[in-house]
Amino acid sequence: MDGVTVINHPLVQHKLTIMRKAETSTAGFRRLLREISTLLCYEVTRDLELTMETIQTPMQEMQAPVLEGKKLVFASILRAGNGLLEGMLELVPSARVSHVGVYRDHETLEAVEYFFKAPEGLSERLIIVVDPMLATGNSAIAAIDKLKERGATRLRFLCLLAAPEGIRNFQEAHPDVPVYTASIDSHLNEQGYIVPGLGDAGDRMYGTK
Repeated sequence: MDGVTVINHPLVQHKLTIMRKAETSTAGFRRLLREISTLLCYEVTRDLELTMETIQTPMQEMQAPVLEGKKLVFASILRAGNGLLEGMLELVPSARVSHVGVYRDHETLEAVEYFFKAPEGLSERLIIVVDPMLATGNSAIAAIDKLKERGATRLRFLCLLAAPEGIRNFQEAHPDVPVYTASIDSHLNEQGYIVPGLGDAGDRMYGTK
């Protein structure tokens, strides 16, 4: 699909397979999520812009590359998005973090914001929005709506799994936001779960049902 990058690194695919297994424990799922999020972060930041600065090595002075511009922002869609943050922050510990809590009113279908916290200067930062699943796409769409309302212009969306239905809905609402995922699964079932999927990522990560 145009605008969608499937991260098919062997380690990503191997860890995702173990996460899909129903018998994988809460502790194992949480550990694998942290590990795979680091690998996904590596791919979604592959083309960050660099600039050169003068440094002094033990041997001599040299021009060396460093990241250009303001610090990245990782924007977690509550609650399950927090599971991706830990591994990503291990790779980019200087990144700023935003938390976005939204839900859809079942009667009006409007996005209701219940929590939003973000660093200043969103218009000047690259924002990577994270949520393990892109199912219907409603939560991701609503979260990015809220970030854009606060001035965000450079955004990417990162997830573990995506459904074709969710990708279509997301791209209709935000065609300017590229999607990165470890897998595009078959479809959504009647309850809105991704099939074959891995179940509810939040429940499996926190041990709740």
